[in-house]
Amino acid sequence: MDFELTEEQKMFQTMVRDFCTKEVEPYAAEWDETGEFPYETVKKMADAGLYSVGFPEEYGGTLDEVAFVIACEEIACVSAGLSVSYICSLGLGMYPITMHGTEQQKSHYIPRVTKGATVAFGLTEAMAGSDVAALETKYAEEGEYYVLNGNKIFISNGAEADFVTTFATKDRSLGYRGISAFVVDKDTPGFSVGKIEKKMGLHPASATELIFEDCKIPLANMVGEEGRGFRVALEAIDASRVTIAAQAVGIAQAAFDAAVAYAKERKQFGTELAQMQAIQWMIADMATDIDAARLLTYRVASLTQQEGRAPLKESAMAKLFASEASHRVCHKAVQIFGGYGYVKDFAVERYYRDQRITELYEGTSEMQRMTIARQVLGGGTRT
Repeated sequence: MDFELTEEQKMFQTMVRDFCTKEVEPYAAEWDETGEFPYETVKKMADAGLYSVGFPEEYGGTLDEVAFVIACEEIACVSAGLSVSYICSLGLGMYPITMHGTEQQKSHYIPRVTKGATVAFGLTEAMAGSDVAALETKYAEEGEYYVLNGNKIFISNGAEADFVTTFATKDRSLGYRGISAFVVDKDTPGFSVGKIEKKMGLHPASATELIFEDCKIPLANMVGEEGRGFRVALEAIDASRVTIAAQAVGIAQAAFDAAVAYAKERKQFGTELAQMQAIQWMIADMATDIDAARLLTYRVASLTQQEGRAPLKESAMAKLFASEASHRVCHKAVQIFGGYGYVKDFAVERYYRDQRITELYEGTSEMQRMTIARQVLGGGTRT
């Protein structure tokens, strides 16, 4: 088995890392403090080609799943808040269109994203979180339009999005068979942004309520077949799990680097923290967690590249392990910093807050365990 990146991928990794060091890292703490969305930085990222990764070449992209995961990790390592916007715009928000969209939809929306457009994925509702089939937003066909009515909550990129892929049901009595997918542009009459949440972390990217009030969209804006929206949503989430795993790895790497540097500098009882066995053991565990999480994550990216779709069990494993490993790493990093790790003067406080959501969105850890168990129990015990 080959665990090495290709020379082209290594060059891309170096380019992204250099870009992030220069254009992202110096401003990450400020974005976290102000909650300001970095529009100018996004434009620079698009100009550098970072918003083309993962899309088919015929639409102006560079289709390389491993490269996309590299970018997700590197961006998350310096600004998890920016990374969630990036992941949602190129991944979760666009997967319905790239996997199920018409030629017209792909040729219209993909080039907009490669130029830096921001995208949201409008699925979660007050009564429909992990239970996707329970959503209440409704749609009805009226002449040459579909009319949407309902609310979404906790939508990443909601306030900044140029367009959103969203989901509604024709008839709740049909359960998941009544759900269809749609793409809605920001300036569509009847579409608006409601409450903007005040979050624990990921401050540069918004999490908002989306309101559809007699929102009329052309019939051509349905994504995929009518009544197949549930499957469209699940396939998008399945495909996006690896990007959240990469995000978790990036946050963990940042926390680890900070902890190692601090342990070498800080002295207590006349010796460096790094010379104390208790600290060494924490660092050893952190390094092992990161390595294992990264290997699981890049395995999924490689398998997706080979097979053309995300492997369900392996994706769930990567997302589960990477997010929980990131939690352990960030916890230990704060512990190594001691009281300094609890104040905003040091970045590990931000890493700790930003990491927590990776165990919740795009499928909680409990949902990942359910997915893994079903795959194992339904198909044998070999992994």
